[in-house]
Formats: sequence, structure tokens, C-alpha cells
Amino acid sequence: MAKSAFPMDLAKARILISNDDGIHAPGLKILEKAARKLSKDVWVMAPEHENSGAGHSLTLRSPLRMRKVSDRRYACDGTPTDCVLLAINHLLKDERPTLVLSGINRGANLGEDVHYSGTVAAAMEAVLLGVPAIALSVSVPWGQKAHWPTAEMHTAETIKKLCKIGWPEDVLMNVNFPHVADPKKVLGIKSARQGKRKIGDTMVQSRDPRGVPYFWIGDTKAGRVPAKGTDLATIIEGYISVTPIGINMTSKPALAKLKRALG
Repeated sequence: MAKSAFPMDLAKARILISNDDGIHAPGLKILEKAARKLSKDVWVMAPEHENSGAGHSLTLRSPLRMRKVSDRRYACDGTPTDCVLLAINHLLKDERPTLVLSGINRGANLGEDVHYSGTVAAAMEAVLLGVPAIALSVSVPWGQKAHWPTAEMHTAETIKKLCKIGWPEDVLMNVNFPHVADPKKVLGIKSARQGKRKIGDTMVQSRDPRGVPYFWIGDTKAGRVPAKGTDLATIIEGYISVTPIGINMTSKPALAKLKRALG
């Protein structure tokens, strides 16, 4: 993507939408509605079924099938990564999208979540293919309902603000909406660094009806106070959190040390 793509003229943009919750997910419908406020050229390619926790997985050992759901709306029987790859390299190959939006995920993608998230992976795949992307998620504590009106009110404006500012070509924007019931009580949008909350702290062990043991991966342990300025702290404060995520995972400090030692 050329640097001159920003500020992006969303009225002229071709927008591709994907997710990891599936083609029938409520968050996808909200994101479609928001995107159509910004552009008339909106396309959807989403998984047939939920792919939460799929990460950046790619289907290599079985064929992919694409199904037309309605006008400019398609479903794929693969992963979120497959969906974006298929849409950009096949469905929209004659006119590539200007922007990829992924979500809106039911559940926040904060801290180390981004390494497992199919929502973030779809956006990451777009960036790898040279298309700027934004991943969007709504914070939902386990066992509680999602406050979709909050995301619905603020999604279009958040996308507009980010596309006016712009970001580097090897970066995706990770947006998380706070768990706020009244959309008008969202305090604004804040930039935030990636926090720390490794999923899987709690592990449930039991036995199935046949007596065979099983394990169920749970959430992080409750009661931890996130560091100020992180994505975790920002949504707790009632702000929309925006974190730029780089695709290149090279650790510059570690590389500098290696160069001094190894040349």
C-alpha cells in the first residue's frame, strides 16, 4: 500500500469484511452496517462456522469451498485467514479491497489474546497481502451478554478517525470496545500498548460419562490489576482501546545484542 493511501477516502473505498465468529454472527452484521455508512462497495467473506482461537491458521491439506450467501456476501468453510486470502486473491482479484475490517468479535482481544485470535489473524493476513486492516472486538466478561449497541454507535466513527490518521503498511489496528451498557457513557478513544493476560490460567479437569478424563481450558485468573496505559486498563476505564500491532516480530533490542556478539 502506498503511503499516499492515507488519509483514506472511505466513500471511494472497497471494503472487505471478515471475522472468526462466522457468517451469521451478530457482530458481523453490526460491522457490515457500519461499513455501509462509509462506503457503497462493501464485501463479506466470513467462515461458515465459529473459529474462535483459530489464530493465523491456514488450510493446506484439504480444499476450500466458497458459498454465495447473498449479493457481495460469501461464506468459506475454512479459517479466518483462508477467508481473507480467498477473497483478496480470488473473489476480488480484479479490484483488490482498499481496507479490510475484521469482527466485530464477541469477546475482547487484549494482551496475549492477539496471538490466538482469529479476528486479529484475518486482519494480519490482509496486511501480509498489502491491504491495511482493522480488527474490532467488544469486551464481554465470561458468562455475560455483549453490549452490542455500544459497538454499533461507535464503530463507524472509530474507523473514520483511524483512516484519517493512517498507519504504517506493516501494522494493523486492534480496536476493543469497553463493556459499557450505555453507549453514551463511553469516554472516548485512546491509544494503548499491548498488556499482559495469558489465557489458560484456569484449567478444569473432569471425566466424561464414560469415565475418560478431559481438560477444559479456561480464562485468566480474576483479580489482576492491569498496568496503566495498556489495552486492558484502557477498556476498564471506559475508553475504546486502539493498539497498533506490528507484523514483523523481530526483537530489535535482541537483534542489536546479537549483532554485537555475532556480527
